[in-house]
Amino acid sequence: MKIQRVKAILNKEITRMVKDPATLFLIVLFPLLLTLAFGFSFGAIGSSGETTYHIAVINQDTNSVGSQSTDWSVHFIGNLSTHEILEVDLSYSPNDIEDAEAALLQGELSAIVIIPQDFGLSIDSYWDSPLDSSQWINVSLSLQLDQGSMIINNLLPPVIQQALAETIYGPEVSTIQSPITVGSPDFVEVKKYTQFDYFVPGLFAFATIFLIMTISLNITMEKKLGLLKRIYLTPTRSSEIMMGLTLSNVITATVQTAIVFIMAFIMGYSPVITFGNILVAFLATIVFSLTCIGLGLIVGVISKNEGMSTGLSFVFIMPMMFLGTFVTLGEPTLLNKLMPSHYVTETLKALFLRQVSPWSGIIWTNIGILAAISACVFVLGILAFNKFSKK
Repeated sequence: MKIQRVKAILNKEITRMVKDPATLFLIVLFPLLLTLAFGFSFGAIGSSGETTYHIAVINQDTNSVGSQSTDWSVHFIGNLSTHEILEVDLSYSPNDIEDAEAALLQGELSAIVIIPQDFGLSIDSYWDSPLDSSQWINVSLSLQLDQGSMIINNLLPPVIQQALAETIYGPEVSTIQSPITVGSPDFVEVKKYTQFDYFVPGLFAFATIFLIMTISLNITMEKKLGLLKRIYLTPTRSSEIMMGLTLSNVITATVQTAIVFIMAFIMGYSPVITFGNILVAFLATIVFSLTCIGLGLIVGVISKNEGMSTGLSFVFIMPMMFLGTFVTLGEPTLLNKLMPSHYVTETLKALFLRQVSPWSGIIWTNIGILAAISACVFVLGILAFNKFSKK
């Protein structure tokens, strides 16, 4: 492999991108306008669809085991379970709090509710002296929420308050002073996020996804014009062509990521930023771009014309867009986890919303899975390109 030939292919690709208005739009204007549109739309107006949220309830009310007071915590859990939007998980014991918090950081749980000791005794003390608050045993429910969820932060605290009120006073609830309070959620008291903040992590993957169509259209056009055959008549090897094409599109993905970052900040995005966060965010996007390059190569070499190339591109674009970016607001399903874009979005949500360390195992597990998928798809793309591009 000669560096001069790789450099020539790289220069050819970059020159073509700069001079082609359609390609330039997808590379530069599309992520810019996309970020602007979501910034204006979700900075002031938002909507939410009903979904199910997986929450862990940990019952520490062990002081009154065997007494009538234990029924209060059971009753409270039952009232929570009646809400169709909540999936209550009782598998965590008081000794499993760290495991539950790890699951929360990984996005496997939307919230953790900890019922404190003396919960039942507190309610008993209220009913023993409902008009004398000095006789009450005051306790506080602990609540930890997933910062990466736009809806759960606003939805769950009032639901907890309602279930608590129904437990103490029954279904006919009015505003009455209570000996039990709901503590400030541990993971949201540091910073209040806007709806736009929750959408930004998905914008990075969303913009990069369209590399599939850009690459496939360019290869289809070069086949149609006979440019690839002319290149193969020169001493240039397939590996040199592939290296130049890959580098040009990795640069494109990096530029798009930078554009989304800059425009998001202009629109008011203000996550917790460190050098490590930025480095890992760009790394995740670049690794994901290899998936898009591989798919673009596959679509480009098997497509006979631009229309076929566009249609086949959207076969891959649409699932990754709707199942792996900001479009999916609930907890991830198996279909979500099959999308490589899901791991980019989850990585950036963990970094910028959940404030997970960029060096944590959670982050590198996501990037590892993404790298494995990208490597497989990229290799398939190279094999397809080498087999079909000379025809």
